Amino acid sequence: MAKKERADQILFAQGLSESREQAKRMIMAGQAHYLKDGQKLPVTKPGMQLDPDLEIVVKGRDRFVSRGGYKLLTAIEELGLNPEGKVAMDAGASTGGFTDCMLQFGALRVYAADVGYGQLHWKLQQDKRVTNLERINLRHAEENLIPEKVDLVVCDVSFISLTKILPALVRFLNENGEVVCLIKPQFEVGPGQTDKGIVRDKNLRQQAVDMIVNFASTELDLHLKGLVPSSIKGPKGNQEYLAYFVR
Repeated sequence: MAKKERADQILFAQGLSESREQAKRMIMAGQAHYLKDGQKLPVTKPGMQLDPDLEIVVKGRDRFVSRGGYKLLTAIEELGLNPEGKVAMDAGASTGGFTDCMLQFGALRVYAADVGYGQLHWKLQQDKRVTNLERINLRHAEENLIPEKVDLVVCDVSFISLTKILPALVRFLNENGEVVCLIKPQFEVGPGQTDKGIVRDKNLRQQAVDMIVNFASTELDLHLKGLVPSSIKGPKGNQEYLAYFVR
């Protein structure tokens, strides 16, 4: 388990405030909450000790059930991704930020899969357009896990290289399908190349991105349509990247 840190420090590291002072003001104004086991709980004071990997949401920025929705929004706004009318799979759904974003932009239905349990936001659990696939490791899942091929796969996974999960995901994709994945350099670089879990060297980050793009092209015949840095940083302040592939 990661060493706990001050809440105001976590807000700033996750890019939710412009400074530590602003983070303190937001917390004292009751604007900050953290997500745990699918529940939104209040951050009660700036010095509150929290796991730095927890997802923090800030009032006024909660258009989606989690901040992950804003990450996928980057692909929609910057790369031209259009979920409208599509059947999608959300790999590593967690609370469901990506799922929520796709539904708000017109996705027909979403298969939300995660190895965890009880994480998907209650709003999405009750949405008839969402199939909640809990305790599912997609690396080892059978192709008949879902009754149809999907038009779009989105992927936000941690503690694993995308080279390990992407081959499994394309099995669920139709012949003209699209893939949007969040490239997290901290899980792609070699041992000893992070500083307390952060990839600070921009050259290493670029190498991680290039490696995934090349793997997708040569091994999976996926063609890069667009690439953009996520507008919201990952836990601990890691810069992540959205890659948009087409078959």
